[in-house]
Amino acid sequence: DGRLTFYPGNQTVDLPFINFMKRYGTVFLNAYTNSPICCPSRAAMWSGLFTHLTESWNNFKGLDPDYVTWMDLMEKHGYRTQKYGKLDYTSGHHSVSNRVEAWTRDVDFLLRQEGRPMVNLTGDRTRVRVMEADWRNTDKAVNWIKEEAINLTQPFVLYLGLNLPHPYPSPYAGENFGSSTFLTSPYWLEKVTYEAIKIPKWSSLSEMHPVDYYSSYTKNCTGEFTKQEVRNIRAFYYAMCAETDAMLGEMISALRDTGLLKKTIVIFTADHGELAMEHRQFYKMSMYEGSSHVPLLVMGPGIKEQQQVPNVVSLVDIYPTMLDIAGIPVPQNLSGYSLMPLLCRKAENEVSPRGARPSWVLSEFHGCNVNSSTYMLRTGKWKYITYSDGRSVLPQLFDLSDDPDELTNVAIKFPVIVHSLDKILRSIVNYPKVSSSVQEYNKRQFMSWKQSLGQNYSNVIANLRWHQDWLKEPKKYEKAIDKWL
Repeated sequence: DGRLTFYPGNQTVDLPFINFMKRYGTVFLNAYTNSPICCPSRAAMWSGLFTHLTESWNNFKGLDPDYVTWMDLMEKHGYRTQKYGKLDYTSGHHSVSNRVEAWTRDVDFLLRQEGRPMVNLTGDRTRVRVMEADWRNTDKAVNWIKEEAINLTQPFVLYLGLNLPHPYPSPYAGENFGSSTFLTSPYWLEKVTYEAIKIPKWSSLSEMHPVDYYSSYTKNCTGEFTKQEVRNIRAFYYAMCAETDAMLGEMISALRDTGLLKKTIVIFTADHGELAMEHRQFYKMSMYEGSSHVPLLVMGPGIKEQQQVPNVVSLVDIYPTMLDIAGIPVPQNLSGYSLMPLLCRKAENEVSPRGARPSWVLSEFHGCNVNSSTYMLRTGKWKYITYSDGRSVLPQLFDLSDDPDELTNVAIKFPVIVHSLDKILRSIVNYPKVSSSVQEYNKRQFMSWKQSLGQNYSNVIANLRWHQDWLKEPKKYEKAIDKWL
């Protein structure tokens, strides 16, 4: 969650290496994902293109494996490149559940897709390495810096992708089957200031926006939660962020120990945030700040120190920025703009032949846990969220300066603002048309999947993550799918 990298969010947890980057570099106060879910977000970051252009609609549908990324271009221009850890921007990954839930979100039924969010404390005060796979990848990256990077005559670019901070799926049976577990050890939990944790306000279920209600239900969050449960989920999430920060620290220390820190640009960001029980939801897949607002910090030679940039930026800006750093010509068809003018405080028009950076960012979502394509335009103090064709579902408008927690939808109060923001949005993307092509894609994909199973379709679907709801009335849900098809 990007808000943890600046005041007041950073008062809840100790993140020493994020703070180090702030002291010796620049922090972006308004950086956003272009799609609040893993694969589509990463597809935007690696391609420099908005989601409706990559057609990375869900966690199963990303970029083609041979897509030319900014790293490929840097390699072509003489950079030594190295990648470790989670990449997740090409098509074909994630579970069958994930795919089928995304394809069937237009079906007229409500089925819980996630296990109820829970917490789990592991080990004791000496247990530092909780997310072992991430630590292994961090070790590999550190060794590469110390053994390879230090001896290179050419410039290098190193990428490390972490899973943390991310809830763990818990596969045990019973009522909490597949529950998403916020897991940490006492060592990390001690870095969290419990008194500073804000318990989010919730609307009553009946007052929720219909899309929010669907998300809350499918994420198994419509039941009762005590204040303590909510506080714990948030605390454990922050503890997982502290563990992530320590991995960043390993990278910075390796660069410092090898004398490379002074001549290396370091960028820290995320594919999406975590709601951690804000708006009665956990996970991402939402345009609310917890889910869509990402961290973005940059430090290194030529980067202004102790700078806070208020401009809205997004992950598609990484592609042109990387090429700009390397002095490689930036393709004209990109959705993003180089961040270098903001980082070095140069006049915008000196640098970009495309002219000034727009004063808005776009995020969109077409995956599971949300029963409608969603589009978010963030500009100035406004966040405008619209759904589907722009008519069948009511839009939302939030004034973030007045209502940072996004509790009051003021769309009806400001029709002129809604109209003007919608006009800007339509000039960027014909969103009713995109929504309709996603609906066709979902139906097509589901039908071919169903045909590939032959007679067995209902048995297979009964064993997906929503099995506890499905098995109560399978015939009813099959009928709903038939009606949709």
